This record gives sequence, C-alpha cells and structure tokens, in this order.
Amino acid sequence: MKIIISVFFVFGLTLASLAQSPSKVLKQAEKALGGTKALQSVRSVSKTGRITRVSDGVAGGYFYHASQPNLLNVGFDFNGFESETGYNGRSAWTRDSRDGLQTLTGAASLNLQTEAAFRNNLWLNAKNDKSKLVSGGQSTVDGKATNLVILTTPKNVTVKVYFDAVSGLPVRDEISSGGVSETCEYGDYRDVDGTKQAFFNRIKLGGETYEIKLNDVKVNPQIARSEFDFPNVSGQALPDIPQLLKDLQANEDKVDALLDTYSFTQKNIQRELGKDGVLRETESETHQMSFYKGYRIERLIEKNGKSLSRDDQEKADKDAGKQVDVIEKKIAKEDARRAKEGPNDRSEQEGKRISVAELLRASKLLNPRRERFRGRDVVVFDFEPNPAFDMKNAKSMLKFFGKTAGVMWIDEKDKQVARLEAVLYENINIGGGVLAKLNKGATFTLDRERIGDEIWLPSQTDINLSVRLLLVKGIDVNQVVKSYDYHKFETEVKGAKVDETKKP
Repeated sequence: MKIIISVFFVFGLTLASLAQSPSKVLKQAEKALGGTKALQSVRSVSKTGRITRVSDGVAGGYFYHASQPNLLNVGFDFNGFESETGYNGRSAWTRDSRDGLQTLTGAASLNLQTEAAFRNNLWLNAKNDKSKLVSGGQSTVDGKATNLVILTTPKNVTVKVYFDAVSGLPVRDEISSGGVSETCEYGDYRDVDGTKQAFFNRIKLGGETYEIKLNDVKVNPQIARSEFDFPNVSGQALPDIPQLLKDLQANEDKVDALLDTYSFTQKNIQRELGKDGVLRETESETHQMSFYKGYRIERLIEKNGKSLSRDDQEKADKDAGKQVDVIEKKIAKEDARRAKEGPNDRSEQEGKRISVAELLRASKLLNPRRERFRGRDVVVFDFEPNPAFDMKNAKSMLKFFGKTAGVMWIDEKDKQVARLEAVLYENINIGGGVLAKLNKGATFTLDRERIGDEIWLPSQTDINLSVRLLLVKGIDVNQVVKSYDYHKFETEVKGAKVDETKKP
C-alpha cells in the first residue's frame, strides 16, 4: 500500500510540475510564432490554397482574408458550389450556392465575431477586451503533449487553444458557444515575414471535416475594405428604401402609442466573468413594467428569483404610484410651459424613451438586402455612424448609438425593427472624460418578438460595456434583460396611484 501511495504521490508531483500558467504558455507561444512585437505588427493576412472535403474527397479553391481589428472573409469553391462567410465589423454573414445569402444571429453570429477578433489579434487583446485566460491543464492532440489555455469572452464564447508542449506552437483551437462549435488544427509551420504561419489546416465544422493546404500566405498585404462587405448578389428587388425608412420613422409614433397599452414582466440579470473563466449570474431583479403617457413605470416584484416580502412589496407598490405622480407633475409643467412659450421639441422629448426611428437618424445605412427572419420577410441593413448627424445637441443615448456600427432587421410589412446589434466604435467621454468614460468595444443587442399581430416588442437585450468613473474606478457591465408575459391593458391613475385593479 505504501508503495502505491508513493507512486501516486510522485505521479501527482510530476503532473503539477508539468502544468504551466497561461501567461507562461502564451509567452512561449508568442516566441515560437516570431515574437510578441512581430505578432503585434501583423495588421492583415491573406491566404490561398486548396481545400478537400474528407468525407468524399471533393476538392476546390480556398481563400482567407483577415484585417484588423476584426474583419474576416473565408470562402471556397467545390466544382461550382461556392460557400463564403465573413464579418465586416457590423454584421456576420454566410452565403452559399444552395441556401443563398443570410445574416447570422445567435450563437453562429457570436462565434464568427469571436473568430474574426481572435484570428486578427490572437490572445494579445484579452485584457482590454475583458476576456479571461485560464489554464486547461495538459492533454494530447494527434499524439503530441499539449498545454491548453482557455479564453472566455464577456459574451460567454470560449476559445480553447492547444499548444505543443515542446515547440510552443498552436496545434488546435476550438471556438464554441450555445452548442455551436468549430475546431481547427494546424501544421506545416513556415517562416513568413518574421512570423510562423501554418500552411496546413484541418477544420471540423457542422459534421464535416475539411483539410486545407495553402500555397501562398501573405502578411500585411493591402486588402480593400470592400473585400469584407456584405456580398452584392442579384435577387428579388428591394423595396423603395427611402420610403421604407420614412414609413418606419412614422410608424414608430404608432408603436409608442401601442406600447402604452401593454404591461409586461422584465427580468434584469447581472452577470460576471470570474477569474476561472466561468460566466455566472450574480444578481437579478424582476419588475412589472408599463408605460404611461410615453414614460416608463416600474414595479419591483422579485429579487434574485424570490418574491418580495409583504413589507417590501407594499413599499414597491408605493414607489410605483409615486412614479405616476412624478410623471403627471412633469406633464403639467410642460403643458404650462408650452401654453406660454409654444412647442419646444427638445424639451418635450426630455425623459422619454428613445425610439428606433431616432437611432436611425443617427446612423448611415448600408448594404440593404432581403432575408427571412422568424418566418417573416425582412429588409436587413448594416449601419455605421452618420457624420452628418448633429451629435453635439443629441441626447445621451443617441450619443452612444451615434458612435456605433452594427446590423438591424426591419419587418417589411409591419415596418418595425425586429432585431438590432450594435458595437461602440470609439470612446465616449462624459463631462470631458472627468465624470465618466465609456470605452469602445461596448456591445448592445436587442431582440424583439411580434405581439398581437401588431407590434414588435423587446424579448431580450444583451449589454456588455466597460466604463471608468471619475478617472479612477472602472466598472464592467454584463447584463441580460429578458422581457416577457405581455398583456394589453389601459393605464389609469387615481389620486396619483396606479389603479391596483389594472395590474395583471
């Protein structure tokens, strides 16, 4: 027995000595790939070669283009069957000869966005991106001992990278989220402009395995920005775009009016990416939501998944009633001002929610295309900041969206936005940067669902951002807001209180 214990003890010490910290593994990898400075100097990469589908031996041409900060375009041609995927900094998309062109959403979109950033920057920007790097221990890939490092993004996409324990070179990476994954293995490393580049790849995606043999790899070539744009393909004619946007803008007023007739439940979930790379829920609050004369009313009903105590619920109910009272006073004050001074668009909008139509006015719309989304015909746009928009006099939220790029889906028949994704392209200073600074890279995703055959209302909102307060304290926000259980009702006020009989 003592001999067995000793063997296990020695074996355990051996494994412990072999395990390395992520920083040590990554430093070794950077050195093996040409050095940290050489990797940081890589702004773009272009690759061409031949790709073979292992299951049937069909082969064809292959190309790969990547450009910082996060642009990616990859495609191949199997005897006339073309397939292409890309991320242009605004939208993730795929196109093939069978299914046509489609803007990606959900896990597929997150994976491709993460892949685009990883292919361009590897792990070098992990700290700035608020991603976590943890050790995955040792394993074996194709008979080689490897060290595993796991990178987890704030959106809970994981990138597992396996490094040869001897050479330090990457031999495999796996990108996955929401049940969608892609595996890529590397070999035949060669010197290219001071860096090591793999001239052999084996990719496992969607149940198929592909082997790629590259014949040309260029580092820092000139790649036109248009190379990553959404493909311009022929198809069904688009509607009159200016008229569609005009109708969308006019329709938002109707949406605002309809929203005043709906009550719903909203759960706000705070999440945190731990030092171990695991994304966890830290706290949550659930509110009953309604809108009164264009203003939001919130009534707290749960905390951390548990109903409030009787005393706390009574306090929450009183707080909801006070909100109505404040709204009435604000409206009365504005009515008096309007009667004396006349209409004032800026004053009348203060405190109200921002409509999607206002967001569109702060954006330049690009690459319109027709698609199907949740069984509906939609027109999809990429968007980016509109240089002609008056940002100086814009409200705070518009200052955020006026500096974002992304993609939106518009229901063609209802003329309402069904989905919106946005990423902040530059820092936003509040109070000259003294009060707060919102860092670029913040993301915002809004999903809507069609309710009552008349209105698209929020179903889930994802917010990821990093803000620095008073030049000192940094705060990371990783938040999911789920909205559900929509009911149509009419808001009434009695003595500046919400009518209890109208609560669903």
